[in-house]
Amino acid sequence: MNKLPNRVGYILLAVAVLFTSYIIILLFLTSGSDPGIIPRNSHPPEPDDEADTSSISTDWAGSTQSGMSLPPTKSVTVNGIVVRVKYCQTCMLYRPPRCSHCSICNNCVERFDHHCPWVGQCIGKRNYRHFFMFVSSTTLLCLYIFTCCCVNIRLIMKSGNFSFWKAFTKSPCSGILMMYTFIVSWFVGGLTSFHIYLILTNQTTYENFRYRYERKMNPYNIGVAHNLRDVFCSKIPASKNDFRAKVRADFGSSFNSSTYPSSSLSSDMSKVSHNVDIDKRQAVEKNEFEDIRKQIKSIGDLERCEPQPKRNNWDDKRERSPESHLTNVDNQVEHGAKDREKITRAR
Repeated sequence: MNKLPNRVGYILLAVAVLFTSYIIILLFLTSGSDPGIIPRNSHPPEPDDEADTSSISTDWAGSTQSGMSLPPTKSVTVNGIVVRVKYCQTCMLYRPPRCSHCSICNNCVERFDHHCPWVGQCIGKRNYRHFFMFVSSTTLLCLYIFTCCCVNIRLIMKSGNFSFWKAFTKSPCSGILMMYTFIVSWFVGGLTSFHIYLILTNQTTYENFRYRYERKMNPYNIGVAHNLRDVFCSKIPASKNDFRAKVRADFGSSFNSSTYPSSSLSSDMSKVSHNVDIDKRQAVEKNEFEDIRKQIKSIGDLERCEPQPKRNNWDDKRERSPESHLTNVDNQVEHGAKDREKITRAR
């Protein structure tokens, strides 16, 4: 800073500090803003006449929901070109054009570009401008630091007629920053160049890798000037989500047993254990009943095997009489009642 005239070194340092602060702000705007998440529906939409019913398959998981038939695609006209939009089974809505469902964030994002792991956020319609400015500004900062370090090494070499390696030992921070920014510039510079191409052709990273619009007509390309204005001069739409809103009272009722599989498993296991207990109890009762019946049968056999006293002719006459017959019937009824009482007590 002291070797440059008119305090130019202080100006270069101030520019580097302000530039770094600006990039950090862009980083927080990119990662902390809503990329364009579309709120989920609480129930599937109503089928309309514009839906493409020719491609419905019987094994499609979303073909029958709430008693309705929902086709997997729907035709939408964009700049005079018919574009098919898909039905999202997770969000229960037809995705708008250029919208895609992020598998990491588990949300449908408008003008989905990609999910950036470096900022921890999806890049979509509402934060793409901040993302591009963050990447491009990082590239410019790397080039700026690389240039300043080269100037510093050059001034050291001139001050004492030192070689490059001698100047490097005099200011090792400048040499380390030179190598670091040189390597990083290739990564962020290549990413910036790629996104400049996407902006000029009005594409997203997802569309470029999936659809390859250079082989066919791009329905969203409206000219270079209009494409630049669409990205840099258009107003950022308001968020469709109120992340500070209070949770509704009926929010908990929307959860069912499928949300928590452990509860359904525990209920099923309790039902199974209950059925097993009933089967065991029935088997035990059946075995006990069989033992009781055998005991009663053995008692009856012993009674029948007891020696009977000799009967004379007078006893035979009494048995043949009607009165003796009624007495025998009463005895049999009384004996049957005793047997039933024994069985009841055994149970």
